[in-house]
Amino acid sequence: MSTQQAICMVEAINLALHHAMRNDDDVVLLGEDVGTNGGVFRATIGLKESFGMKRVMDTPLAENMIAGLSIGMAAQGLKPIAEIQFLGFIFPAMEHIICHAARLRNRTRGRLSCPLVIRAPYGGGIHAPEHHSESTEAIFAQIPGLRVVIPSSPQRAYGLLLSAIQNPDPVIFLEPKRIYRSQNQIVEDNGQALPLDTCFTLREGADISLISWGAMIKETLEAADHLADEGIQCEVIDVASMNPLDRETILASVGKTGRCVIIQEAPLSCSVGSEIASLLASEALMDLRAPVARVAGYDTVMPYFRLEDQYMPLTIQIIDAAKRTMEFA
Repeated sequence: MSTQQAICMVEAINLALHHAMRNDDDVVLLGEDVGTNGGVFRATIGLKESFGMKRVMDTPLAENMIAGLSIGMAAQGLKPIAEIQFLGFIFPAMEHIICHAARLRNRTRGRLSCPLVIRAPYGGGIHAPEHHSESTEAIFAQIPGLRVVIPSSPQRAYGLLLSAIQNPDPVIFLEPKRIYRSQNQIVEDNGQALPLDTCFTLREGADISLISWGAMIKETLEAADHLADEGIQCEVIDVASMNPLDRETILASVGKTGRCVIIQEAPLSCSVGSEIASLLASEALMDLRAPVARVAGYDTVMPYFRLEDQYMPLTIQIIDAAKRTMEFA
């Protein structure tokens, strides 16, 4: 029997974890403070009480150990969900993730797989200290064998996390902490998963495509509302899966509108936005009526919290970029 309630993203993640663990005894959870404290953002609260310490395991502060242990569990038939407290802390685990989790199916010629989900809060906007606010999704999107998924709402967080847990290969599941509690939606706890490797069209429009993901969807939709008041109809695409990239949806949207602005919080250079712009240049050039515009963070280290607002892309920047793009033929 399903239930409906208006909840925020962090609660939707918790709901999905409860559902997955309730329905599959192979699903286990591990990470720093995920058990007794319920996680630094309380995404795992109540899970230890419901499923016990053998399935919800507090670990030492050792990301390298968390990743290695999780890969071993996954190779032997469990479905571990490992939490890295902040994405900026993941680098000690990179050797395990890149050299082992991503390659296990290939290395064993399909004999083994790695049904592992690594969850990590990421991005800026909450005035956190150093190493807590990076948007480095492009690093993982460049690794063959890894899926990279970023939800932008409670409903998509619930459905995409369930799909990630069911996936037989490793998924990096990045949670934009700036919108953890900023939006409530009705989320039905029915176990309905959403497809991976798929963009979501959040708004139909004929004049220009606004392509974004994660927390920046909020500003992107605000910009689309403002532009609609000025007679510019925006199509808003939530990329959701960085790798594999849903090329068909992106190309179809820009093929219809002929114009595109890509919005990301990450630095401009060598980014997921760069890959999308390259895709449009190589496969949609004849459809474009204007150069592809990008609104992004700066090619510098995320500043401390006093200057954080100067780094984060703003709604007005998206509006201005769209208007400039509309000035072309």
